[in-house]
Amino acid sequence: MKHRIRVTAETALPDEEAVRKLIIECAEQVLRQEQVDFDSFIDVTIVNDETIREMNAEYREKDAVTDVLSFPMYEFYNGEPQEELEYDPEIDCVMLGDMILNYDRACEQAQEFGHSAERECGFLTVHSVLHLLGYDHEREEPDRLLMRKKEEENLAALGLVRPI
Repeated sequence: MKHRIRVTAETALPDEEAVRKLIIECAEQVLRQEQVDFDSFIDVTIVNDETIREMNAEYREKDAVTDVLSFPMYEFYNGEPQEELEYDPEIDCVMLGDMILNYDRACEQAQEFGHSAERECGFLTVHSVLHLLGYDHEREEPDRLLMRKKEEENLAALGLVRPI
């Protein structure tokens, strides 16, 4: 399968190439783990506090800074499509959706949680791609626990575990 992850930075990053590589690696890990068996595309944009606050207000009616936003193109439920997926000849695959990652907030949270910015960006990427595939921690408890389990499995496979 061909999974394309496009990463665009709209804010300054300390090492843009390393951040881009990390996000691509994390997104591809989730798609492999979830056995996504069709060519897919995810569009990732890295932004700052102000940009994500504006987007959160516009799209979710929450006027607050957040760490990541996920905009799925299709409805999935725990990894299973709930509608027919359409191949897009312009991008030569199925568009799964958009991910907006707030790098500023990721760095703040990494410091708060006592781990690296790399681990936090990895977590947010895994989290967002799982959302694109219909996992949701805000539904019933079994769904929340399943999503957390999937996050931890993917992060462990990537070597991005929390320090003890």
